Amino acid sequence: MLTGLLSSAIYALMASGLTLTYGLMNIINVAQGILVILGAYLSYALEQHLHLDLFVGLVFTTPLLFVVGVLIERIFLRHLKKNRETLSILVLFAVAQVIEGGLSLIFTTDSVHLHAWYIDATVQVGDFYVPVISLFALLLSILLLTFLFLLVYWTRFGSALRASIQHSEAAHLIGIDVAQVQMLTFGLGIALCAAGGMAYGATSAFNPASSYDLISRLLTIIVMGGKGSLKGTLLASVLMLVIGNVTALIWSPVWSSSVFFALLIVLLLVRPQGLFGQQEGRQQ
Repeated sequence: MLTGLLSSAIYALMASGLTLTYGLMNIINVAQGILVILGAYLSYALEQHLHLDLFVGLVFTTPLLFVVGVLIERIFLRHLKKNRETLSILVLFAVAQVIEGGLSLIFTTDSVHLHAWYIDATVQVGDFYVPVISLFALLLSILLLTFLFLLVYWTRFGSALRASIQHSEAAHLIGIDVAQVQMLTFGLGIALCAAGGMAYGATSAFNPASSYDLISRLLTIIVMGGKGSLKGTLLASVLMLVIGNVTALIWSPVWSSSVFFALLIVLLLVRPQGLFGQQEGRQQ
């Protein structure tokens, strides 16, 4: 159970960028899963070839993935006008396939795992022995999620972001450069994949195909949490891991995902906007 709670912070970190882009741009970034895996492979490459510590490597991988996010938004998404929601899914799916193919070509399809002295080390917390990497990943997730909350709710950029989420046309009329806000937000969402990928790769083995299970979980989290809601993302991440662990303990691990998805269906029937979503969507 404790490990599940620690893992929920990692999933919240990975899903937070997806939540922002979905809330702001009404775009479901189906490439988020493979971009998280890309972040994991970048950490793997720096560790293997330059012998950089995983956390030091984030100094290089985070700005690199921010640039990747900006380029994806500028090249593939900005010029989509009609049927943007549908076309963006197709475009981003194609981007994901290209990235997955490139990773398979460079790193093969064999599973790998990140290595550091603290990955196999454990520390006793009460009656439990917790992996040190899980605690480090938890602290990193808390730090970045706190930064994200402060950015969104306590800065001018955050005010522009929230105004654009609530009503993009009204935000444009009061002088907010919505296109620039969207570009920076998309870049920020992808930049978070660096830390999310490193934490994911340090706590589990991965390969290019790992993105499929990952994106299904991330999409489920943002749907349950509510469109554009960081609070909902955090709570949904905790619920997903807790429900999965409880189901595994009292029933069987095989049914963990099924029970969670069943509860998600019930929630959406009762509250279609998710836990913290608004009743009305953003107007385009």
